[in-house]
Amino acid sequence: MPRSKKDAEKLFNDLGMTLSGAINIFLRQAIEHQGLPFQVRKDRPNRETLAAMREAMELEKDLKAKTFSSVKELMEDLEK
Repeated sequence: MPRSKKDAEKLFNDLGMTLSGAINIFLRQAIEHQGLPFQVRKDRPNRETLAAMREAMELEKDLKAKTFSSVKELMEDLEK
């Protein structure tokens, strides 16, 4: 059984339903909405997020950048 199917079965079981029941709910909602019952889109990060991602990649390469092994250590450094 593919992993995604096993993961879905576990999720729906935790929600008190079977995979078949969840699929039936999806189908009824698709009919009600006359399409997919959720928005399908490819999300793109905004400029601010892209800049933060670039900065994080640069910091990762910077051997002189400070690193911390815990949030506590980071917070102590920030309070200096």
